[in-house]
Amino acid sequence: MAATVSLTSAASLLWYRVPLEATVISRYVVEALHRAKYQLVDGDVYCATVPGLPGVISTGPTLESCRDQLAEVVEEWLLVRVARRLPIPRLGTVGVQVKKAS
Repeated sequence: MAATVSLTSAASLLWYRVPLEATVISRYVVEALHRAKYQLVDGDVYCATVPGLPGVISTGPTLESCRDQLAEVVEEWLLVRVARRLPIPRLGTVGVQVKKAS
């Protein structure tokens, strides 16, 4: 049985702040983390997914380790999609457009 975990503490909200001058990739990762859904699975493993990002999933023994791994997974997922010229869904106001170099 899975339990949904809510991240509403002040500490977790501060973790999501990112400077406006941050790279598009950093802003995309932060927005994905903000939208992430966390569940406690089997009583001792956290699992995270991001709605709208197929195949993005992470697990960890703690919520923090799960979130850290999720950040890496989202970044790698994004870079693979860029490299393969696959569409990248917009997350809120953050979108990634890849233009062909001339």
